[in-house]
Amino acid sequence: MKKYTSRFDKERLFLGIAAPLLAIVAALVVTALVILATGKNPGPAFNDMLTYGTASDSQVYILNKATTYYLAGVAVAIGFRMNLFNIGVDGQYRLAAFIAAALGGALTLPGIVSIPLIILCAMAVGALWAAIAGVLKVTRGVSEVISTIMLNSIATAVIAYLLQPGRLGELDRAGTKVSTEPLPSGSQFFVFDTGAAGELWGFIVVSAVVGVLYWFVLGRTRFGFDLRTVGMSESAASASGVGVKKMIATSMILSGAVAGLIGMPTLLNDSHEFSNDFPGGIGFTGIAIALLGRNHPIGIALGAMLWGFLERTTNHLEFQGYDKEILGVIQGVIVLCVVIAYEVVRRYGIKRQQQRVGAELAAQAAGPVKKQEVA
Repeated sequence: MKKYTSRFDKERLFLGIAAPLLAIVAALVVTALVILATGKNPGPAFNDMLTYGTASDSQVYILNKATTYYLAGVAVAIGFRMNLFNIGVDGQYRLAAFIAAALGGALTLPGIVSIPLIILCAMAVGALWAAIAGVLKVTRGVSEVISTIMLNSIATAVIAYLLQPGRLGELDRAGTKVSTEPLPSGSQFFVFDTGAAGELWGFIVVSAVVGVLYWFVLGRTRFGFDLRTVGMSESAASASGVGVKKMIATSMILSGAVAGLIGMPTLLNDSHEFSNDFPGGIGFTGIAIALLGRNHPIGIALGAMLWGFLERTTNHLEFQGYDKEILGVIQGVIVLCVVIAYEVVRRYGIKRQQQRVGAELAAQAAGPVKKQEVA
């Protein structure tokens, strides 16, 4: 039994390492072929990406980007663990950031009070917006994919309507940008001054806390066990006494609450206001990062940093004469290679497990026959 467990652990470790390595190698090969197709040499491109991406200012940029991308990945992953496809993360975080920015600009309270209020407001707005899709699914059977896509469009329309001069928005002096009232200096989040490398956003601490809570709740609590059980089999979960509808609605609300935090690093550490050029599309990036990280908190963190690294380095490559579309190609290739690699390794693991079980059953069946022959 000890020998079998040791062999199983070694094979499991090997399969766990083989999947990302296979994905990286495949992604590098395909990316090199794409660069070659544009008439460029991939060798200098990869070397330039590595050199520029490891510079101190690039490291700060990557960590700041990863802070936002990590929250997006976790928000999507909560839905994935329930077998729910929350495409509405994009609308949830933008509406949450807008309402929180409007609230923060109107507050005159000390930072120790206003900052938690802004964060809680963002989480509440994101949770409530996601709850609409959850309620529609459990009461009317509406697919969360359809409802969240529609809610994204509605959120965009609501923001466009409210972010107008005279409502919740104000024109800047040049008359080219509409934004909410800037946050008072006391309502701005702290930063880590790294000198010439720039400022590291302090919200990275909150992002890390969210990752720890995500790991603990889903992996070490009864609620997390029930949530994962419903994601694997609703009928089995229902038979064991788990309220399936309640878990579906709850997971959507939790996903929306985390989604509400996505815009907070930009709002509290960078722009200090919500304007018509506030970053968009991060929710869809979170889907790719959750897939890259296989819904694991550490995997999502690595995926978020990889995404930040790619953005930093491929934008730099554009100034070196490479096509700007390379970023999208590389990102798509990496996600595709990761999905394929993990599926190949998963099927291989299942095949190996079936072979081991078959060999043990054959050995057990052969045992009584030998004893009869000896008798």
